[in-house]
Amino acid sequence: MEIPLLPDVVIILSMAVAVILLFQRLKLPTILGFLVTGVIAGPYGFSLIKEIHNIEILAEIGVILLLFIIGMEFSLKSLYRIKRTVLLGGATQVFGTILLVGLLMLLLRFSVSDAFFMGFLIALSSTAIVLKIMQDKGEINSPQGKIVLGILIFQDIIVVPMMLLAPLMAGGEQNVGSALLIMGLKGIFIIVFVLVSARYVVPKLLYLVAKTKSKELFILSVVVICFAVAWLTSSMGLSLALGAFMAGLIISESEYSHQATSNILPFREIFTSFFFVSIGMLLDFEFMLQHLPAILGFTVAVFFLKGAVATLAAKVLRYPLRVSLLVGLAIFQVGEFAFILSKTGIQHQLLSQEAYQYFLSVSILTMAVTPFILGPYHKIAEAITFRLYKGKIAPEPKEISEETAVSLAALDDHIVIIGYGINGRNVAKAARHAQIPYIIIEMNPITVREEAKLGEPIIYGDAVHSMILTHVHVQLARVVVVAISDPEATRRVIASVRSASEKVHIIVRTRFIQEMEENFKLGADEVIPEEFETSIEIFTRVLSKYLMPRDQIEQFTEMVRADNYDLFRSLKPTGSVQNRLTFDLPDIEVATLRMHTDDETIIGKSLLEADIRNRFQITIVAIKRNTETILDINARTSLELGDLVYVVGKPGHVMRFSNYMKG
Repeated sequence: MEIPLLPDVVIILSMAVAVILLFQRLKLPTILGFLVTGVIAGPYGFSLIKEIHNIEILAEIGVILLLFIIGMEFSLKSLYRIKRTVLLGGATQVFGTILLVGLLMLLLRFSVSDAFFMGFLIALSSTAIVLKIMQDKGEINSPQGKIVLGILIFQDIIVVPMMLLAPLMAGGEQNVGSALLIMGLKGIFIIVFVLVSARYVVPKLLYLVAKTKSKELFILSVVVICFAVAWLTSSMGLSLALGAFMAGLIISESEYSHQATSNILPFREIFTSFFFVSIGMLLDFEFMLQHLPAILGFTVAVFFLKGAVATLAAKVLRYPLRVSLLVGLAIFQVGEFAFILSKTGIQHQLLSQEAYQYFLSVSILTMAVTPFILGPYHKIAEAITFRLYKGKIAPEPKEISEETAVSLAALDDHIVIIGYGINGRNVAKAARHAQIPYIIIEMNPITVREEAKLGEPIIYGDAVHSMILTHVHVQLARVVVVAISDPEATRRVIASVRSASEKVHIIVRTRFIQEMEENFKLGADEVIPEEFETSIEIFTRVLSKYLMPRDQIEQFTEMVRADNYDLFRSLKPTGSVQNRLTFDLPDIEVATLRMHTDDETIIGKSLLEADIRNRFQITIVAIKRNTETILDINARTSLELGDLVYVVGKPGHVMRFSNYMKG
């Protein structure tokens, strides 16, 4: 029996493997590989796919699963923590882009609805490409990384209302007021449905399913919830994608969301690949070549317009110009959710075929150049900042309180703390305790305002710029601590500090060992990699569990630090720590066991009567009974049901006693 769809699936997946392997070698995004696969296999390419409609059905499933997982990854609590970046920054970027693109399209004689729908499409950026590249660069936790993440989250949320507005913008409804009222009522129903389901129904259902310990039943239940809610919203005249997103939100509020995500993820990867391939199939490559000058012009316009609005959004959040430019350079492209939204536009005739081809061409080109822009985007931002400030590099720091201004003037032999995260806060706390003068430079304006009110000597500024460092008298400081999460900015800060002062001692915190060499070359005196320190903490705790004496653990730790930091500094071995490590790990275990046995020879009997030591070759050193801890253990001490007993013995003997105590 022949399955008509099977040859097309084999062709698409085989071609995708070959194209993506090539793209990986060229360090190009995977999504771009799927789009190119679609262009090659589609009707405008070599026409290798016969059942395009069936591929589109698989693509729809991919969209449902994509939005379902995005819904599950949204936590209302985590969103609340970055609400200002998401709401203010995201709204500025999205609505600013929609307005400017809409006005531009009106000048090109588009209708009002078509013009602003095009604004909807252009406003959306590529979450998948941008976050992947920033994660590879180690900049997700940097200031620009956090702003980009907040804006992308807002875009992912706003795409759902955009889908709902598309039919109204198409003018399919005669009475817009009643249509908005009906849509509002439907929206209220969906919100109530989500809240009730998330709070009362789904957690109990998934708890019952999880109790069965059946992986198959759990996966089936999650998939049913996803498609059932999608079908419900579709039957109400809303989109399948909206229902999938709501289904994800329902599960996200339960303790089973992480397991559900891990189970659905492989299905999503397969089906979303069909979605991007189906988008590529729609691109008319001949049309693109015929209209290449216009398409390149639109691509450049999108780059500058969208980049400028995103930069403005970061400036509205009151970040320095350099960081704001990095944000603009990161999210200038048109992203994957615009493709999903464009299908809604075609369905409701908000996009003509010609406009759609222009949109596809511009979108794919902006996605293609994104990796090449994000590579040197620090240098681009620095060059633009330098030109705008005409060589001054940065404006004067703002919002300095009178107390801070006085303390700045008196600074001498002080600590300059750059970055006020966990590491910066701890350094400030230690300096305050030791009564050492210090000053903090921080780029988050909210943090600066809140900490200044609490009396911290903190200023707002970008320490990459020498003028900011001069303002805090870095040339008079004894120590500079660089504790920021941006590797590229860290290197630039070191260079700026070292150019301002040769004598100041620079201590740098990095995430990874491979970042150390360049920081030393730029002038850092000490570099503390979190990766290395974490490994030391792990093996220290491992050795503690094996009851190695604490003084030997500390001695060994110091040797590891000394040898490895010397190695990092000199980049050549200074000796092996393992050769100096001489200790014997005792064949002994300390364990905490609960008394569950009902053995009358043990429960209620004294240790002398129960003869625990001779029967099991273990020693009881303490007993916890209810809230009381009994440390004075002697032959008359009795054991009771439910006691926690602390025992010492060889591992095999402890295990045998543990099994016996389980009854």
